[in-house]
Amino acid sequence: MGADTRAIVLDGPGPPEALRIKDVPVPEVGDGWVRVKVEAFGLNRSEYHLRTGVATNAKFPIVPGIEAVGTVDAAPGGEFPVGQTVVAMMGGMGRAFDGGYAEYTAVPASSVIPVRTKLDWATLGALPEMLQTAHGSLYAGLDIRAGQTILIRGGTSSIGVAAAVLAKEQGLTVLSTTRNPARLNVLRKFGVDHPLVDDGSITGAVREIVPAG
Repeated sequence: MGADTRAIVLDGPGPPEALRIKDVPVPEVGDGWVRVKVEAFGLNRSEYHLRTGVATNAKFPIVPGIEAVGTVDAAPGGEFPVGQTVVAMMGGMGRAFDGGYAEYTAVPASSVIPVRTKLDWATLGALPEMLQTAHGSLYAGLDIRAGQTILIRGGTSSIGVAAAVLAKEQGLTVLSTTRNPARLNVLRKFGVDHPLVDDGSITGAVREIVPAG
């Protein structure tokens, strides 16, 4: 494009002030890559690790951000039409190459997922990594199957809620915990079969519901 745009750039590990808004060239893309006009991006612990120097696989300077949502601005390989609403995440974003903390980001087409949604950008931007974490934990980690029973700790967190919804869709019986009794109805709202108050010891309550579990 030959123009400049804005991005948050990290020149190296440091305090929060090390994250600086800078003018940078709009990223060029070739076949197999997609340029996304970013409308929102999530904040993850991964970026904290990057900034504090815990990450060992990063190059600097770098635009952080392992996820972003927006619309396709260019896809030379024809993988997506211009204007398509998409999610971009992982695959080296914010570590091997510049990530989503920018007005435009260039990512491999394999890291891009088309979506149809009526959600506003801020809400959509909070979902990709959270949903991937919940989905991966349930399906890749636990290989959940219909008819099973699952206990979710920290059930009112975003990942806890997502895990409950996904597990219910798969046909599981869901037990889920919260430390706040006032939030039991929140768990029920999202389909949890057995909301539990975590008072530091939930074994007895769980055994009453699932004696052979």
